[in-house]
Amino acid sequence: MATIKSISYILPEAVYSNEDFFADFPEAKDTNLEKVGVRKRHITAPGQTASDLAVLAAEKLFAEHAIDKKEIDFVLLVFMGPDYYMPSSSGIVHERLGLRSDCGALDIEIGCSAYSYALSVAAGLIAAAGIKKVLLLTSSTLTTTIHPKDRGSRFVFGDGAAATLITDEADGNIGPFIFGNDGKEFEKIIVRDGGQRNPLSDKSYLEKTDENGKMVCDANYFMDGVGVFQFSVKRVPGLVNDLLSKASLQKEDIDLYVFHQPNMILNETIRKKLGIPEEKFVHCLAEMGNTVQSTIPIALYESIQNGRLKRGMTVLLAGFGVGLSWSATIVRY
Repeated sequence: MATIKSISYILPEAVYSNEDFFADFPEAKDTNLEKVGVRKRHITAPGQTASDLAVLAAEKLFAEHAIDKKEIDFVLLVFMGPDYYMPSSSGIVHERLGLRSDCGALDIEIGCSAYSYALSVAAGLIAAAGIKKVLLLTSSTLTTTIHPKDRGSRFVFGDGAAATLITDEADGNIGPFIFGNDGKEFEKIIVRDGGQRNPLSDKSYLEKTDENGKMVCDANYFMDGVGVFQFSVKRVPGLVNDLLSKASLQKEDIDLYVFHQPNMILNETIRKKLGIPEEKFVHCLAEMGNTVQSTIPIALYESIQNGRLKRGMTVLLAGFGVGLSWSATIVRY
């Protein structure tokens, strides 16, 4: 059976505080942005990639938890934005970490719903392939894709990476899982140009203002904030209830709910709609913002550190966003 054995995370050194933000956008001082729940966010250095952050997170995991990297049997790299068109970034991370040559490496390119998806892959490798130890790395450098004038995205998002060790334990228990995707809504969160469908051109950098007054261009990150909010409020309560039913559990059986951390307003809306007590619900984005793939493992780590998450607890994890996709699982920590 698979279990989460240990977690670590890292944030880039450069900090973009709310004071920095309001200096850049003085017109935003009279808005309600601070209700989003972010006080500061960490930004990658020029030239720093998602794989760079993933390597740093893995090295911190090895040091913080006295893990012998030679015992890693498989590495999963969950991110968006490869170093190269080919080869895979997970293979590059594998080499930089000095892992065994018979240790597998796999890229998983997915965003906000990533953690449960990746846990299912890790659990499957352990159950079906005899793997003993999986190194799961989640890494986001989304701020590199955000337009400098995109006020909303610059306030919400930060960069970071997390490393999770998943092991084969007799008393481990991750699952069941629920997954979903609404592909017809893929344009709600998108970087439109730069892939094979729409290669970069001069037109990619033409600035335009969307219906919400946000400055964007097709080479940069775009999110329909209202549309994503509506999707999340509609989809996530059903996701949680379906997972509880699949696991034959009641809401009261869950000791801690750890959701993807898009912003506090959205998650508080979902929490209240589900009737989850505040003491069982985790908010964790004030000091780092929305770190996309890494929000859930970071929230788990912080919950362990502050004593809210202890061994023996039953935890419900739920991710939702880019795709538009969703996923959830139960972890008996």
